[in-house]
Amino acid sequence: MPTYKGMSSEAFRHPLDREAEQTLRSLPGFDIAARKFVEFFYERPQFVYHMGNSIQVGPRQYSTVYQMFRECVRDLDIYPEPTLFISQFPVSNAYALGQERPSIVLNSGLLDLMTEAELRSVIAHELGHIKCGHTILTQMALWVISTASFIGELTLGLGNIIGSGLVYAFYEWKRRSELSADRAALLLSDDINSVMRAMMKLAGGSAKYNNEASLDEFIRQSERYQELDDDGLNQVYKFLLYNNLAQGVFLSHPFLVERIIHLRQWSNSEEYRQIRHGNYQQSAAEGAVDVPSQTGRSQADELRRQIEELQREIDSLKRKSE
Repeated sequence: MPTYKGMSSEAFRHPLDREAEQTLRSLPGFDIAARKFVEFFYERPQFVYHMGNSIQVGPRQYSTVYQMFRECVRDLDIYPEPTLFISQFPVSNAYALGQERPSIVLNSGLLDLMTEAELRSVIAHELGHIKCGHTILTQMALWVISTASFIGELTLGLGNIIGSGLVYAFYEWKRRSELSADRAALLLSDDINSVMRAMMKLAGGSAKYNNEASLDEFIRQSERYQELDDDGLNQVYKFLLYNNLAQGVFLSHPFLVERIIHLRQWSNSEEYRQIRHGNYQQSAAEGAVDVPSQTGRSQADELRRQIEELQREIDSLKRKSE
């Protein structure tokens, strides 16, 4: 399989991902709350939960999966190695998390549904999130949203005004970040059909009737979906479906047929061909795994300082709203 030694995430990052991240970071209130409690209230509880309630994958635990994982870590040049967990859950899904302790969680449903090539593409996708630093921004943005909501309750709705823009910007970025991770999956798999078959199975895969599922038909479905934009009303419906205005929930991922469209376009691009030939932007190993931990201060003292700083900011906003 191809190995991309020293490759920077900027070599394959989708421009929509980059643009949406810049928008998110520029919104009022983001930088204030982004520094708060990332490790203490999100990452550590998640890590402890999976250490206690999932299976940690290693040389003597799901060894085949671990070998695939190790190869992907090597080929995408991520160091040190994240932790890999398998969680007992029938819905086929996977996710990456963590800043100080980056990790990937695979639901057991994936192992029962995917071939090894398809599972490799899923693992590569999640490692793409870590390579791009998405896990850090996801944790930061989640804390921004919850903090804005909390401040809103204390400032007669001021925080809600700020928070609504952050919520929309966060989900817009989250959906676009998936396009970069899909590119990482293609680079490491070196087989677009395996990546697209994994997407098809995530959309509606069945272990029992897998032999009756046609990738060619799913690709044609993606083309028909794209043609829906010829009717302007369909574009409105897509926006409503994505942004909490039709079903009562925000969608954190693009529709799978849209992801196939973007991936097929990139697979035929000169940019992709150049990367495959070793011509790509380089940097040291990067991603959440490179974020240095704080030293020289106890965790309790650091947490106390952050609480005091956040309280001062809340008090300042209250005074301005009076």
